[in-house]
Amino acid sequence: MPSESEGTGGRRASDRGRYGRLSRERVLASALEVVDRDGLSGLSMRKLGAELGVEAMALYRYARGKGALLDGLVEAFCLELEGDLAVASGKGATDDWAQELHRVALATYQVALRHPHVVPLLATRLLSTPLARRPAAVLRSDERVLALLHDAGFENGRTVAVHRAFTAWLLGYLLVELRAMDDEPDEPDPAFRLGLHRISAQELPRLRTVAPSMAERGGPAGLSAGLEALLDDYR
Repeated sequence: MPSESEGTGGRRASDRGRYGRLSRERVLASALEVVDRDGLSGLSMRKLGAELGVEAMALYRYARGKGALLDGLVEAFCLELEGDLAVASGKGATDDWAQELHRVALATYQVALRHPHVVPLLATRLLSTPLARRPAAVLRSDERVLALLHDAGFENGRTVAVHRAFTAWLLGYLLVELRAMDDEPDEPDPAFRLGLHRISAQELPRLRTVAPSMAERGGPAGLSAGLEALLDDYR
């Protein structure tokens, strides 16, 4: 673990920045703002420290390194989702397990639209962070779905199967929906915007033909339709 002291004299790096003393919530909120603005490649401990008005070393009390900071972004995503679901709990919540999964999926989609650069981390951090070491907010996202299915009367094996199918569909849909497509975003002509001249018409004729349609988002309707078809197998 990196030292919390500065290189000279062993003095602790101050965590009092331009907004007062830091907290984990403030660090993660600022990291999320940086990523929303500059993308994942624009996030570093040094840049985040400058954003908060502290030395980068002061941040190690709240995130042990870049990996922990990335886990923190997933945590912030899940906390925002938690808040959205809580606000909407009295507006459409039902006892129907399938409809509740639709509600969770659509709320997740809305958070993903607000923080598209965080979406890839929902997959990559699951690959690198063991279950027991994931932030509590991330674990609660799994618990929410598992408890919903358990309360609906699913036995453990079927609960796991539905949870796996739901998670795979939702994550896959978000990754496809928010993938980079535009080569020249400011170009009004779809062919030039997508850079179709870079795609061989001889080697990739189908891809070149349907690329403009692929660039259009499926939106909440596409998410719901696919999820409904998926869940039909478990009713």
